[in-house]
Amino acid sequence: MRSAARPEASMESTQDSSSKHHAPSAASVQPAGENEASYLQGLVETWHATRPRGIYSVCSAHPWVLEAAMEQGLADDSPLLIEATSNQVNHLGGYTGMMPADFRQLVEKIAAQTRFRTERIILGGDHLGPNPWRGRPVDEAMQEAVRMVTAYAEAGFTKIHLDASMTCGDEQGPLSDETIADRAATLCAAAERACGSNKPVYVIGTEVPVPGGATESLSHLEPTRREAAAKTLAVHRRVFEEKGLGSVLPRVIALVVQPGVEFNHMDVVDYDPSQATHLTQFLKEQHGLVYEAHSTDYQRPQSYRSLVRDGFLILKVGPALTFAMREALEALERVEAELVSPEKRSRLAEVMEQVMLADPQNWKHHYSGDEQTEKLLRRYSYSDRVRYYWTNPQAVAAVDTLVRNLRETAMPETMLSAYLPDAYRAIRAGELQPDPVEIVKHRIRSVLRDYADACKQ
Repeated sequence: MRSAARPEASMESTQDSSSKHHAPSAASVQPAGENEASYLQGLVETWHATRPRGIYSVCSAHPWVLEAAMEQGLADDSPLLIEATSNQVNHLGGYTGMMPADFRQLVEKIAAQTRFRTERIILGGDHLGPNPWRGRPVDEAMQEAVRMVTAYAEAGFTKIHLDASMTCGDEQGPLSDETIADRAATLCAAAERACGSNKPVYVIGTEVPVPGGATESLSHLEPTRREAAAKTLAVHRRVFEEKGLGSVLPRVIALVVQPGVEFNHMDVVDYDPSQATHLTQFLKEQHGLVYEAHSTDYQRPQSYRSLVRDGFLILKVGPALTFAMREALEALERVEAELVSPEKRSRLAEVMEQVMLADPQNWKHHYSGDEQTEKLLRRYSYSDRVRYYWTNPQAVAAVDTLVRNLRETAMPETMLSAYLPDAYRAIRAGELQPDPVEIVKHRIRSVLRDYADACKQ
């Protein structure tokens, strides 16, 4: 397995700082583990009983992001939903080099280091379907998708998003609701065969545009129409019944629709509750069902509260977390430039640019423009395609050098005030250790806190 983590030296260095945490009490929130599915189903029931409480979904495989999320969960005394995406983790390794069982092992290792109880972790699979193989003929793509879903179910993932909405290499789109539902049923049947007694809950439907943020202009974005949401749900229910999956339908807990939130390279469309009232009203008529909101990254804090109130109980976040991580690393690199001689510096930003230019497959088809525009997007785009490159050996080495340099050189508080003012204030308050890894995780948690506050309202 290709390493998906930062160097072990950096991993080990965070253990002492995490040892001050204590496992949360079991009484405050229903634990996950065997009850992962029932916990999520319980959230659905609370919304329909007019007691809105949500859960955010951390969609990242980076160890620092996972560690920060667990530390946030400890602080909030809450379960934690962590999801891997189909192109990130699959039966062939994905871009992280991890299969679902490997991802579970990574999560459990970090949980042990942070003292986060594994029975309070809910593992999910996001956009599980033919997306990673959509360039192939549909029969081949679906065969791979079935193998992938099987691997997720065998590894004990208990929240599965069935997404067969994309066209494959020998098709023209868009696909009909019936075709999408038929393929989703095929994937669901595979998961049911593989999961044993640990029955998962399911999410159906997909947002528009495709996963990872939009690439086109966002000057106009309409929420899903009530009629479209109703048809998606009705067709899936009918097809599942026809395929002998009627007993699974009570475990279909969420529908993905477009609430009117999105981001592209440089813009964010903020949630406007007045434009989604028809979706909330439709949901009130559907017992046992809520919405899952994708692409919620970079929203204003109040938007998350409004989304949970309006029935979007599962809030997906991914690029915003690694975006925050990159910002913290680059700020620390500026500190390094002030303190470390040139020949010893990490040259992190320079290395990342070289790595991305040498292997453009994960950004070239997403960014367009002249050379200068592409350069800016590689570094600053909201879609954060740089997240695909942190596992590159050169990138890992540069990050490790940065961390080592800053641990060997005292960082003056006055310098942290200039480059990382939020971390400076937390350090001055005695809430944060002046360690580079802790500072990075603090930046990641600044994103997660807005989600956490909204979900526990």
